[in-house]
Amino acid sequence: MCGLQFTVKEEIVKKEQEDNFQFDFEKLEVYKLALEFLSKLFKIYKSLPKDLQYSLGNNLIRAGASISNNLAEGSGKKSKKHKASYYNISLDSTRECISMNNVLLKEKLIDKETYTQIRLEGRRITGMIIGLINSLGLSDREP
Repeated sequence: MCGLQFTVKEEIVKKEQEDNFQFDFEKLEVYKLALEFLSKLFKIYKSLPKDLQYSLGNNLIRAGASISNNLAEGSGKKSKKHKASYYNISLDSTRECISMNNVLLKEKLIDKETYTQIRLEGRRITGMIIGLINSLGLSDREP
């Protein structure tokens, strides 16, 4: 039995090396962009005053992580309806980040350049997520 487990483990390692350790969602351009977006949000978080990191900062990071997390979860769902549900959550999370970006600028916690960069990347991400949702071919009337 021990020899069999070793062989199975070797096969798993070999297969993972062949696939370059990528899950299907990791191949999505929007997923890759969402991870880059999250990195930028972490930079903003780290620049916030300590008293705002817990409240506003944590909300920003949670919303940013939700984008990539829901893309990953949705890509693994069998039904188009379930995929769309997760992709819509990613879309909502992106919009939440943009709303917080507006607050950060209004309160002078980020500069105009950072604000503009986050808006542009958020718009690109939302466009790509909408494309993913539309590619599923669901009508608005489906439950």
